[in-house]
Amino acid sequence: MSDTSDKTVNREIHQRPLSPHIQIYRWTLTMFLSILHRATGVALYAGTLLLVWWLMAAATGPEAFAVFQGVAGSWIGRLVLFGYTWALFHHMFGGIKHFIWDTGAGFELSAVEWISRGATVIPILLTLISWVLAYKFMGAF
Repeated sequence: MSDTSDKTVNREIHQRPLSPHIQIYRWTLTMFLSILHRATGVALYAGTLLLVWWLMAAATGPEAFAVFQGVAGSWIGRLVLFGYTWALFHHMFGGIKHFIWDTGAGFELSAVEWISRGATVIPILLTLISWVLAYKFMGAF
């Protein structure tokens, strides 16, 4: 290439617009759910330690299991377990949403909105139903 054509190419490169960043985009439900899906995935990894603790306590003996029960039965323990339950349902329905999209379906704007709203509301309802049923079968009410 000649020296003048190199200058033309460089000038064109520098005049292109910069890529938009997060402050430019208008937040949508799907953007929020995408970030939340990643966050619940991380929370589920951390929450798996609770499952390991529960299994180890059950295998170790009554004293260790009583310690776990005491922590899990406290208000903060129940709050963590409630959040873990919601994260599990939310992450599952986020995965179902992505599976639907992976099949090539649901890309119409109205379908995206309905699927996203469903992936927001259904996990909340299932979490509440699960906890109400758990308390009912435990005899708490």
